[in-house]
Amino acid sequence: MKTFNLKQSNLTAKLSKKSVAILATSLLGAGLFATATTASADQVKYTVQSGDTLSQISNKFYNDQTHIQSIAQANNIGNIGLIYVGQTLTIDTDAKASNTAQASNTPTPAAQPTQVAPAAPAASTQSSSATISTGNGFTANSAKEAVAMTESGGSYTAQNGQYYGRYQLTSSYLGGDFSPANQERVADKYVAERYGSWEAAWQFHLSHGWY
Repeated sequence: MKTFNLKQSNLTAKLSKKSVAILATSLLGAGLFATATTASADQVKYTVQSGDTLSQISNKFYNDQTHIQSIAQANNIGNIGLIYVGQTLTIDTDAKASNTAQASNTPTPAAQPTQVAPAAPAASTQSSSATISTGNGFTANSAKEAVAMTESGGSYTAQNGQYYGRYQLTSSYLGGDFSPANQERVADKYVAERYGSWEAAWQFHLSHGWY
């Protein structure tokens, strides 16, 4: 006949309860760990289309223009007015929630519309410091120089009908002052007002044959 050992039975019961508790704790911890590690920022890839600007892309993903700088920084864009067709941008859609929450607590002035140039053709991605082929036998080391070499071969006295000088501006633009200093000053002002930068003016020139 087998003798029942009460102490041994109690010990076994305690061990069983302890094992269950350890198992439950382990499973709960694993569940919490899994939840923490699967959380990640939502990011999407966007391919720049013809006519796109960072302003339009910001509106498309965030319904405002306050994310232009953050998109540029996330994609190492040095000039917010110069993006290229076919360029792939990483958009962090989580940024919308964080910026919205901050805006609700901190009063900010109304955002002013940002004027940026449309996406440039993908074929011409040279930086302003690279050697640029102008397509007429000349090369240049900047977008401004590329425009000048294409328009006049770099001559301050070149003339073609009503267009005069290094940048082939009309006499009305130059105000009758055809000096090199005035040509440079007027050309810089014209490009800044119309395109925002010489890089954008050069990209427009490549697409249209004039600027």
